[in-house]
Order: sequence, then C-alpha cells, then structure tokens
Amino acid sequence: MQKKVYFASDFHLGVDAKYTSREREMQLVRWLDQIKEDAAEIYIVGDVFDFWFEYKHAVPKGYVRLLGKLAELADSGIEMHFFIGNHDMWMFDYFEKELGIKTHRKPIIKTLSGKKFLIGHGDGLGPGDHGYKILKKFFANPICQWLFARLHPNFGIGLANFWSQKSKDKHMGTEDFESIEKEWLWSYSEKKLKEQPDIDYFIFGHRHIPIDYTLSNGQSRYVNLGQWLFANSYAVFDGSDVKLNFFENEEGKIFP
Repeated sequence: MQKKVYFASDFHLGVDAKYTSREREMQLVRWLDQIKEDAAEIYIVGDVFDFWFEYKHAVPKGYVRLLGKLAELADSGIEMHFFIGNHDMWMFDYFEKELGIKTHRKPIIKTLSGKKFLIGHGDGLGPGDHGYKILKKFFANPICQWLFARLHPNFGIGLANFWSQKSKDKHMGTEDFESIEKEWLWSYSEKKLKEQPDIDYFIFGHRHIPIDYTLSNGQSRYVNLGQWLFANSYAVFDGSDVKLNFFENEEGKIFP
C-alpha cells in the first residue's frame, strides 16, 4: 500500500462555527482515524487553536481528544509536524515534549518522493498587511511573552479567550475569493519560485480558502489548505500529485 502525506490547517478550536468547537474536535479525531492506516506523515499547518499560551506548568484547558489522538499517531510511528500559526504563536515546546511532534516556527522546504515542497502557515508572508507584521513582532518578543506569563492562567487565558470571541467574525471561514492576483500568498509563491525554481508545491494555510493554482512556470502549484470552521478541507500527496479533499462535506469548493 502506497503511504501518503496529509496536510491540514486552521482548525481554530475554541470558537464555534458550523459546529461547536467540541463537535469540530470530534470531526478531526474521526478524520485522523480515517487517514492513519495509509499516512506516512501528517503536517498540521497552524492555527489548531484559536488561542494557545503555554505557561511553565499549565496549558489551556480542553482539546484532550485531539491531543490524545495526535500523541497516539506519533507513538505509532507516523511522522508528525506542527507549524506555529498566528493564533497559536505562543506555542513553545509542549507538542515536542509531550506529544513527540516536531514544531516549526518558520516555513520549511521538504523533499517528499522526489517532489520539493515549501510548507508554512502563511501569516506575515507576501506583500502588504504591514500592521499585522508589526503586531506579530510585538507578540513574538520574549519580553511580551514573559509579561503575559506573569498573569495568572485564570485571568490570562480568560482574557485571551474573551478577545478571541469578540473578534471571531474576522476569521469565520466566510472569506471571498476575488482573483488570484489579490492573493498575497500567491504573490509570495511566485516571488519565491523565481529564487528557487525547483519547488513543486507551495503549501499554506491562514487564508481560509481552499485554493489550487498552477504558477507561472506551468508546473509548480500554490495550494491553500482552507479551514475546518466550515470547509473541513485538507490536502493529500500520494507520491505523485497533491489533491485537495473535504471531510464530511459534500459541498466543498476549490478555488479559483
């Protein structure tokens, strides 16, 4: 049996969408159970949680079903990767130490079955969005992280979850696809392709829209993984090609 490589992102556990956060977590567990038989590697490409902060001796409450399943798959020998997203940028070493999952803070280049992949969450890449890029540097600052860690978890996590709920409409998975020229991760992929023309696939999350687009060289592709708030979209590489699929969603649509 040909082993496959799976990619998914933007679960945003902690906020309700089409289903409650708990129901969405159970969907993810069912999906992982479905793919575990033929998975060689699984890449979770950021924003698993709508908010995450690791205190020295505490992590946010909940998500035990998903975390337990991820640990089970890692223990079974499946190579697991976790990418830090903009909503879980305060993830430190919990996944590596407790779950045995490799954690990445920046995009990586990986060769799989002779194909070269550039994989990353996607936040802060490409042109524009200068306000967020400044804000990201602020939150990534060790002093900022140290100050937040001084807050008691009951207050710190509670405050963060409050603001997450207040701003949830900004990332509820209803974004529109206007044109590929307005997709900044497409722009980033085209620019990167000029520097490294041997990259076959650019795999990102963050945008919340399932996108599969052939780049200007006629061969390389920009693939956005979409999200699990509504679409339940993911990508699978079978050793020769990458395909976007949908789990428990017969109405999923791939753009453009």
